[in-house]
Amino acid sequence: MTKALSGRQAQAARNDEVILAAARAVFIADPGAPIAAVAEQAGVGISALYRRYASKEELLRKLCTDGLARYIAESEKALADDRDPWTAFEAFLHALVDADTNSLTQRLAGTFTPTPELFEAAVRAGELNQAVYERTKEHLRPGIVVEDFAMILEQITSIKLGDEARTNQLRHRYLTLVLEAMRRSGEQPGGGPELPGPPPSSGELTDRWRV
Repeated sequence: MTKALSGRQAQAARNDEVILAAARAVFIADPGAPIAAVAEQAGVGISALYRRYASKEELLRKLCTDGLARYIAESEKALADDRDPWTAFEAFLHALVDADTNSLTQRLAGTFTPTPELFEAAVRAGELNQAVYERTKEHLRPGIVVEDFAMILEQITSIKLGDEARTNQLRHRYLTLVLEAMRRSGEQPGGGPELPGPPPSSGELTDRWRV
């Protein structure tokens, strides 16, 4: 049974959620923004923010740690999904679009020094990604590899138009179109035209996180 938080602890937890939500909004819009912009967005004093996060770098690491944890959770959920592999794969990508973890990947890569724990989480996420791919690959058009997933999600989550609800609606619209393009078709010889250029290598993806 989960122990209930005291009034002070509950308030601290709520404040932390507000700070992290503000940090996501500020740093996705401008990774170079000062930490004072996060305090202003969150409606807290800069001293209160520094009591929770000693530096901008620490705050950036927290955002990415949480993002990776969400990605890992969604990956594990997809692998436990007992529906047919394609249905589970579609649900997995739509859940990742809702989680919006790839917006962090796009904007924060290379802006801070990752910790060994973050690298370990990234390795775990990569292992789960590979497992999802292995489960789904017979339904994917030829030429698609696991490294393509990150690039596809980054393209989808780069869409921003109107308010948050409209942005989310458009992201799911275009993800649906992309999923149709990714799916193997028995009506096209070889599964469709050859894809131009090689996919990104794991090294190319990892190098973006080096400061």
